Amino acid sequence: QVQLVESGGGSVQAGGSLTLSCAASRSTFSFILGDMGWYRQAPGNQRELVATITSSGTTIYGNSVKGRFTISRDNAKKTVYLVMNSLQPEDTAVYSCNVEATSYSSGRITTYWGQGTQVTVSS
Repeated sequence: QVQLVESGGGSVQAGGSLTLSCAASRSTFSFILGDMGWYRQAPGNQRELVATITSSGTTIYGNSVKGRFTISRDNAKKTVYLVMNSLQPEDTAVYSCNVEATSYSSGRITTYWGQGTQVTVSS
């Protein structure tokens, strides 16, 4: 099992910035960590893609965050980051990270999720 621990959420005023971190731990030596990503879900809404990044650094962003958010990762630290600039009230949501992990022993690919961290943007 891979555990993902998120940090960096909180409250900020519109126009402000926050940086989220998500570190993979527990049994990571048994897995190849592939794509990592951030998703968000606001009350009453479906979960939506924020950004993803491959192990080689290729990124994909959701349309609503392009140009404002930046995803990056440190493979040595098994950590993915999300820098959020120019935050708006509509960015308010629970942000969750995930990772696609391939088992060295079985080759099975499993997607693991973090517990989520709240981001609240006030106007």
